Amino acid sequence: MGETLAAPGSVSANHHHGDSETMIYIRSGHPEFVFFDGTSEIRVRTEPGDYVFVPPHLPHREENPDPVTPAELVIARSSQEAIVVNLPALYAL
Repeated sequence: MGETLAAPGSVSANHHHGDSETMIYIRSGHPEFVFFDGTSEIRVRTEPGDYVFVPPHLPHREENPDPVTPAELVIARSSQEAIVVNLPALYAL
């Protein structure tokens, strides 16, 4: 388990976490999580107190659209390894 700050205006690379399940608690800010459902991108907008579950191997990215305020996240994974597999896109083109 660990904490991270998403800087204002930041966008992560498209990625997945291998075999790890990832649980994210939103402590502050309004980060957004972008997934692909097989036909289109799905954007999940969050607020403090929300919880996001990311299943193993699910391509996604995190964004903090706020131009001023960082987002504070608490992250827990089902593995002790911090697996991040960067991808060129959320889905095959």
